[in-house]
Amino acid sequence: MRFRFTQTAIDTTQARRELLDLGAGGYVSFEGWVRDHNEGQEVTRLEYEAFQELAVKEGERIVAEALRRFPVKHALCIHRVGALGLSDMAVWVGVSSAHRGEAFDACRFIIDEVKHRVPIWKKEHYRSGDSGWVNCERCAATPHHTHAHA
Repeated sequence: MRFRFTQTAIDTTQARRELLDLGAGGYVSFEGWVRDHNEGQEVTRLEYEAFQELAVKEGERIVAEALRRFPVKHALCIHRVGALGLSDMAVWVGVSSAHRGEAFDACRFIIDEVKHRVPIWKKEHYRSGDSGWVNCERCAATPHHTHAHA
């Protein structure tokens, strides 16, 4: 599987091993971490939920699309679900390719599309004691990709 969920910490060493290829001279990864604020609120922790069956199918489509659009060797995306604390890694994307440029482009494409298309919901818990589900209404706009690949 090139897209998957985990309820435990993301093993980036193992994930990176899955991308190794003797024909790859470039490797790029993205890590999304839980930060301590959002839109003026002090965040203390998060919870992620996903419609996993649909989310995995859509995530697999996104990674497959990246592999078709960009001349890369391998790509992988892992997203956490469940409770996460501050500084925990929520999502990891890795791409290996012959050259760095396409690895950067494919990695950016994957994370942008996952944030836009995959049914994952985030509940933020605030220092005030309040909490709220962060919906994806803001994410409903089409991602703006600056790369010129077809």
